[in-house]
Amino acid sequence: MFRKVYVGRQFLDAVKASKKVFASTKASNRIQEFREKLNTTSNDILIDSFGRHHTYLRISVTERCNLRCMYCMPAEGVKLTPKDGILTTEEIIKLASLFIKEGIRKIRLTGGEPTVRKDIVDIVAHLKSFANLEEIAITTNGLTLTRQLPALQRAGLDNLNISLDTLKEDRFEQFTRRKGWAKVMASIDLAVQLNYNPVKVNCVVMRGFNDDELIDFVNMTKECPLDIRFIEYMPFDGNKWNENKMVSFDEMKKIIRQSYPNFQALPNKPNDTSKAYKVPGFVGQVGFITSMTHNFCSSCNRLRITADGNLKVCLFEGESEVSLRDALRSGASEEDLKDIIRKAVRGKKKQHAGMFNLSQMENRPMILIVNRKEQLYYKTRLQYEEHETGKANMVDVGWKNESKRVAVARGEIHVGPVITKLIAENNVKKGDVLSIAQLAEITAEVRCTGKTGVEMEALTAVSVAGLTIYDMCKHAATTHAMKITNIELVSKTGGTKGDYLKK
Repeated sequence: MFRKVYVGRQFLDAVKASKKVFASTKASNRIQEFREKLNTTSNDILIDSFGRHHTYLRISVTERCNLRCMYCMPAEGVKLTPKDGILTTEEIIKLASLFIKEGIRKIRLTGGEPTVRKDIVDIVAHLKSFANLEEIAITTNGLTLTRQLPALQRAGLDNLNISLDTLKEDRFEQFTRRKGWAKVMASIDLAVQLNYNPVKVNCVVMRGFNDDELIDFVNMTKECPLDIRFIEYMPFDGNKWNENKMVSFDEMKKIIRQSYPNFQALPNKPNDTSKAYKVPGFVGQVGFITSMTHNFCSSCNRLRITADGNLKVCLFEGESEVSLRDALRSGASEEDLKDIIRKAVRGKKKQHAGMFNLSQMENRPMILIVNRKEQLYYKTRLQYEEHETGKANMVDVGWKNESKRVAVARGEIHVGPVITKLIAENNVKKGDVLSIAQLAEITAEVRCTGKTGVEMEALTAVSVAGLTIYDMCKHAATTHAMKITNIELVSKTGGTKGDYLKK
């Protein structure tokens, strides 16, 4: 019996030894993999820190427009950029050429209204001459398109989107503050005749304005190769956005299925912004652009250049724009421009803010399509206090006066030289660690107006930041190679105990 136990122990020791060898080999392989990775840093300027490869560029060629749509143009108007501040044709082509060389495969021309630019046909022809550009498209209100579409098609225009928010002429005039509904309808008809398939029709849906026309728009797809794209109403400066005006994706589907119960989803391509649907038997289809309720940030492959030459990595980020125009006009080399683009793309966030936060953020008016810090505000009523029995006990703080309270905490995380190099080169596979926190000192600030302080929230925020960095980097090191230390309160203001500042 004892001999069997001894043999069993020998077996267990052998297993443990083999596990150690396996673990050692695994660790060595992991280190080798990361050594190789350090020597193969990607030079792709269009891949962001979350691995998204940007292949689609939207270029606004003008801020001017021949309509005054309420969700796009504030009632008081907007101050337009002086003519010499708008990108020239040469500058547009030069920037487009650089982006195409780096991997852009689709370009869409927007505005303002792109057809008011006199050289729009020449711009399309220039862009079409680039061999690696697979598709050139345009988004237009269609007001003058019947005169221009044949020439644009000859120049190489592959696809077009026509904006139309109502099928009722009187509503069109009320909403756009201009006449022209019949011209837009004629443009849609001409696009179909010229064999654009599908002709995409963009419709921004707003409660109390055109949400009663959803079925009428769907019926347009019965016999025509149209892709009606219903867009959730989005907030931009000056359009008086509020949540009650927005008709959500789910609500729109529910309305349509009251008339068409078999309204069904279609497969979507990986980078599609529109969720495709169809009434079986209809020639065309319907899409939903759900930026507000079901964002598509994880698969976003789009970049934007504004008419005044700013690179905009996200439609909803107004403060992260960088001026490519100024760089061009100051004599920047191609490498300088690539470096500016690379840094902007690497700084793109994982996703845009939530619906309410978007409505509060500073951005351009939509027709014109700097770093805002968001703060969390807490209201608390109860806190924990050590009781005489030694147990934690909930204490009522309702008697305390409300006051403004601020707490700042900080902490450190030590990661070692290998991970430091990976972070510096932005080669951590889980993303850009430096966008999460500065490693030397992770700092968190929490503000509130309430009856109790926010020291615990600040300390918790620092701890979570440290743990996030730990989690992002742990695949590159052994578990003991990283250390989170020195989490402490730096300062606090407000409250009955007075202010505190660590010396």
